[in-house]
Amino acid sequence: MEYSVVFESILLIGFMILIGVLLARMTPINESTRKTYTLIIVNVAMPCIILSSIFKVDIDPTILKNIGLVFGLSILICLIGILVGWLLITIFDKESTIKSEISLLSGLGNTGFIGIPLCAAILGPKGALYAAIFDAGVDLVIWTVGVMLLQKTVKFSFSTLKSMINIPTIAIVCGLFFAFINYRPPVIFITLTNQLAALASPLAMFYIGILIMSVNKAQFTTLKSKSIIPTAVKLLGLPVVVFIMISFLTFDHLIAQTLLIQATMPALTLSSILFSKYHANDKLGAIVTVISTIFSLLSIPLLLLIFVKLHYF
Repeated sequence: MEYSVVFESILLIGFMILIGVLLARMTPINESTRKTYTLIIVNVAMPCIILSSIFKVDIDPTILKNIGLVFGLSILICLIGILVGWLLITIFDKESTIKSEISLLSGLGNTGFIGIPLCAAILGPKGALYAAIFDAGVDLVIWTVGVMLLQKTVKFSFSTLKSMINIPTIAIVCGLFFAFINYRPPVIFITLTNQLAALASPLAMFYIGILIMSVNKAQFTTLKSKSIIPTAVKLLGLPVVVFIMISFLTFDHLIAQTLLIQATMPALTLSSILFSKYHANDKLGAIVTVISTIFSLLSIPLLLLIFVKLHYF
């Protein structure tokens, strides 16, 4: 893979985030506007990029086996990140009241909004498919371990299970089922999903730009020191762990590349929404998302350059 493809993809992401910042400066953005962006991205664009990726790949028994492997590894990687974040905040700030938030921000990355489009650009349709499966694993951790940590309980209720049933997850299940029975939808439907899939990356980056402008100076000053651990773990610690993991285990080369890219993603974009839902520190979620996303524009190409030099790409 040419490193220029990585650089160009990151540069495009940076420009789209900048457009989101400019949009937020030009037009007042309220909570309703942000929810609309989230609704379109999560319920329209993301399912379409998942279905588009599945329809472009011929699913065979080997790919089905790889899908299960990626899903399991995604859960494992997320749990490692959460555990590392928990250990670090416990060591450096035993009395912290935001251990759960920091732990989740350390392990849960923006594998949907940025990860899937980036894998699609760099690795092609099959890479996008594996990236979508990785994101499904992240979703599972969010609505199980994540909810338990935020509620400070190990209780797994029906409402938690219901929260896991969302449109992107349904898109993955339906898409894989169609692929498994070798069903190809009408051409017009495939064209529609391809065109709507193209919305995912721009809208997601616009949303991040808007999110950046939603954090005021006072909030940033108060919480910036709390963002060091989750940002460092998410952007540097977790990629190193995944690199070590794939160095000692034998994977399909494309799976290894997908895992490395997804491990470099910044903190979960929707963390502030998740934290708000469970009465946690949503401002910390927004600030860590903003800071880690900005730094990721440097860390992602740098880490991928290192991986290219080590012949992993």
